[in-house]
Amino acid sequence: MAKPIAVAVENRLPIDGAVHASALQSGSSTSAGRSRRSQVPSCDGIRRDCLSQQRLEQIMRLSAPIHRLKRAAKLQAREQSIPLHRALDEIATTQGFPSWSLLASRHADASSTPTGLLAQLRQGELFLIAARPHQGKTLLALQMAAASAEAGRAGYFFSLDFTLADVQAKLKTIGADPGRLSGKFVIDCSDDICADHIMRTLSDAPKGTFAVIDYLQLIDQKRSTPSLQQQVADLAHFVRSRGLIVAFICQIDRAFETAGAVVPGPADIRLPNPLDLSLFSRAWFLHQGVLHSHDNLAG
Repeated sequence: MAKPIAVAVENRLPIDGAVHASALQSGSSTSAGRSRRSQVPSCDGIRRDCLSQQRLEQIMRLSAPIHRLKRAAKLQAREQSIPLHRALDEIATTQGFPSWSLLASRHADASSTPTGLLAQLRQGELFLIAARPHQGKTLLALQMAAASAEAGRAGYFFSLDFTLADVQAKLKTIGADPGRLSGKFVIDCSDDICADHIMRTLSDAPKGTFAVIDYLQLIDQKRSTPSLQQQVADLAHFVRSRGLIVAFICQIDRAFETAGAVVPGPADIRLPNPLDLSLFSRAWFLHQGVLHSHDNLAG
């Protein structure tokens, strides 16, 4: 594991090698009464992050490339005199999937690594990473932002939910290297986060910059900010015009857990306020080690 990421000054910070006293200030609350999570990550929180990381690693890696797994299934089908589809499903269970179709559906190759997922995105995209709690959505977003910074492009992480210490702990969980992120990765945990704040912060960001907003359902909590629809529309236009890539972390309604579906979809997105989902270019849904993409959210 890498050492904890150090930060430079108060709430919006590029990562560097020095820890300043201001970085140890306790989290604050917004005027709307939202309390941030604990400044010092709890043991339970660390365990949950480790579980989320394990699920995320299940999404990111298989024990062998798909063509080798297929070959193993064919050999098993011959040796055990069983149908090939049964052998494929049995191989899939060894990789943490209930069936071969689910394993194959999420492109179990280099395209499912953080760098590979970044490569699938185009400049100008505003998209969603959605899941129920503790499924790995925040860690996936952080891995992609760190990968962007390590590739020489800027990475930003805006959070209305976590404190600086929380984000530092999560970066440690994913093994982020402070030296490789120095000067390229910015953490912003201020209570002023909204579309206008984000657009001001990214006004000089070069094309291809990757940013994460944590999370969609908190962006309009202050009465002084515009509606969720207006903020997302403004951000979508801004991102397209500047050639940026921005991910919204997104909650899934708890009703999904009793619906019997394997992976959530657009209808499961928790929307306390109206929002046109077609403003997003795509959505990635995570659940129990499965990553599923919806590329058309219109209608």
